[in-house]
Amino acid sequence: MDRLLLLRLKLRLRKALKPIGEAAVGGLTIALLRITRLFDPDKTANFFGRAAHFIGRHLREDRIGRENLKAAFPEKSPEEIEKILAGVWDNLGRIGAEFAHLDHIWDYDVSQPDKPSRVEFGARTKQIFDALRDDGKPAIIFASHLGNWEIPALGAVAHGLDCAILFRRPNSEAADRAIERTRAVKMGTLIPAGRDAPFKLGQALQNGQHVAMLVDQWFTNGVDVTFFGRKTKANPTLARLVRQVECPIHGVRIIRLPDHRFRAELSEEVKPVRDANGQIDIQGTMQAVTDVIEGWVREYPDQWLWLHRRWR
Repeated sequence: MDRLLLLRLKLRLRKALKPIGEAAVGGLTIALLRITRLFDPDKTANFFGRAAHFIGRHLREDRIGRENLKAAFPEKSPEEIEKILAGVWDNLGRIGAEFAHLDHIWDYDVSQPDKPSRVEFGARTKQIFDALRDDGKPAIIFASHLGNWEIPALGAVAHGLDCAILFRRPNSEAADRAIERTRAVKMGTLIPAGRDAPFKLGQALQNGQHVAMLVDQWFTNGVDVTFFGRKTKANPTLARLVRQVECPIHGVRIIRLPDHRFRAELSEEVKPVRDANGQIDIQGTMQAVTDVIEGWVREYPDQWLWLHRRWR
């Protein structure tokens, strides 16, 4: 009886302290964003990269990342694995600093293509982008946690692509408000993940918008796909949306380059897989998307977020 009473007291205390903890996290998030904006973005990115590397190597996620890399690249030496993992932490820290300066990151001016810019993209990517923007049709654009995954929406809006972006809210409401205010700068329609998200995304497609989403994390109720030769679960929302509103599928990635620069790349159209009756095959289509992401990660393994459990 005493143990049961103690358990109830602990639960009540935890419930009572939860709002205080969330408020503290929110306040800290707001303070960090405001302080970071006061400093030079390049120097801050360098500092955050070093800090994330130093702190991250002492966290549980470091072990998770190492295990993931060993499983994905059994042919690589321990030294190669550690070098990749160091780059993962450096990239993550830089994203944190760059997030506070999102309204300054995308500085490419289409009217002055010869003007120096942080962001570069090739002729084929520009051709695909212009076609998506001008064809008057909806499309789905997927991305992964590679390079800086916050940047694609900046480029889309800056050059007139009407986008609805699926995102996951933080647990803290105060932090969520602070982050959403930052994301709202030069970004499209933000749709939070939730039960009504597929409906809202479907409506956006029917209205001719372009729907963008990250699709490279474990999804408990997802469909089976193979990633680096191992079974995992993928969120089927993308394929279900294509079944609902048939439209082109493209991938986008932002690759980190030296000297605080980036390269934006749009993939060729990823054709959905169909069953014998011609209907969109959910599992097959998600496998096709996952294959594209695996190719990206193999090319730039130190820029992907290996710190979560992709396989379980």
